Amino acid sequence: MSEPVSGEAADAVDRWDRIFEILAAEPRRQIVDALLDAPAGESVPLPEVATNPSIDTDLERVRLRLRHHHLPLLERERIVEWEREPLRAYRGCNFEDAGLVLQSLYANAGALPDRLALGCRTLERERRSGDRGSELSG
Repeated sequence: MSEPVSGEAADAVDRWDRIFEILAAEPRRQIVDALLDAPAGESVPLPEVATNPSIDTDLERVRLRLRHHHLPLLERERIVEWEREPLRAYRGCNFEDAGLVLQSLYANAGALPDRLALGCRTLERERRSGDRGSELSG
């Protein structure tokens, strides 16, 4: 028989579920990734940063999905704040929650199988920089 889960543990599990939901879609990952590179308080232009340059994308379709789906979800979780005209995103007060998860993933890019890393520009970049580091130390 399992012990009951404390309220604090249940809150942590729920928070992890929401972070993984936030990071489950490419446009949302791209926005968080772009904001990691932006100085605090600065915005990133949308829909441009929400797309993967390796994939041919209809920017008008992405803009609609951002306004009606992705940005409201990110805003509800306080990961980003956004403006409609021009369409831009800023770090929200809970941005660090999603940002740290992506940074941890990037820090371990070399350990990921190719099927998860190839096609993701940030993971590929991190792998290349990690290879240079191992060449320098080896």
